[in-house]
Amino acid sequence: MKLQNKNVLVTGGAGFIPSHIVDLLVDRGAHVTVVDTLQAGKMDNLQKSLPEIEFIKADIQDREKMKQIMKKQDVVMHLAANADVPYSVRNPEYDFDVNANGGFSILHSCLNTNVQKVVYASTAAVYGTAKYKPIDEVHPVEPVSPYGASKLSTEKLGMAYQQTYGLPFTAIRIFNIYGERQPRYVMYDLLKKLYQNPKKLTVLGNGEQIRDYCYVSDAARCFILAAESEKSVGEVFNLAGGNPVSIKELVTLILKTLDLTDTEVQFTGKSWQGDLKELLADTQKAEKILGFKPEIPLTVGVKKLHDWLVRQ
Repeated sequence: MKLQNKNVLVTGGAGFIPSHIVDLLVDRGAHVTVVDTLQAGKMDNLQKSLPEIEFIKADIQDREKMKQIMKKQDVVMHLAANADVPYSVRNPEYDFDVNANGGFSILHSCLNTNVQKVVYASTAAVYGTAKYKPIDEVHPVEPVSPYGASKLSTEKLGMAYQQTYGLPFTAIRIFNIYGERQPRYVMYDLLKKLYQNPKKLTVLGNGEQIRDYCYVSDAARCFILAAESEKSVGEVFNLAGGNPVSIKELVTLILKTLDLTDTEVQFTGKSWQGDLKELLADTQKAEKILGFKPEIPLTVGVKKLHDWLVRQ
């Protein structure tokens, strides 16, 4: 299904990853509607595409509002969420309301409409502690944080709605995405700290945590491929960069990229509750079925993110 001239709804569209999806959809000739409360998202993120889209400030839990919006949609990209794991630990009720109840609202609002597919932004947090590495899509799902559990609930509900009501559904389990418009997370935090003080860098944890980073423009392209592919229906896909590195290795790469030779690096030894030690993704399924391969290497992506931060 080509997205040109299709009506596509992007929930949370003023956020980090969704705004890049919006830009790509506009470039593809889609008619885009963005729904966002702007609690976390920013209108500045939509600056490039704002003249070409319809923006609606609304809460996805407003089911009557969502039903009205859904009447004219062909495809739904559901990315509105609380995406902050530590916050989900401190405020599990809010996390569940936004991620689980919000997900139900979106899925249920799609019934009896012309929606041809829902593409859902799930998370690697659904896996919990790795039983084996790298993690593929058939790995057990045993989340250890309220965030992972709330995201998994919508993923499972989406699959159930496909089976029960015939609503085509695809889930993309995001590992670690970085790049322009990023508001937080490891890569952003490290670069921001170095921008503020290039002489000293404090890093959460012991540096042994392993992550697999994907640049945001690549991530957005993966969502487009999933929306267009007929073979993606009823499937889940890992989304990662295919180059896992430890935090220590990442710090070394960042310092080298920024040509910082005398920075003092200190590791705190402790991280936040719910943080996973290792997230290594097997991405063969997305490559085989969707034809997705990341194009931006880590060294290039780090420089692009740094340059964007400097311009802010």
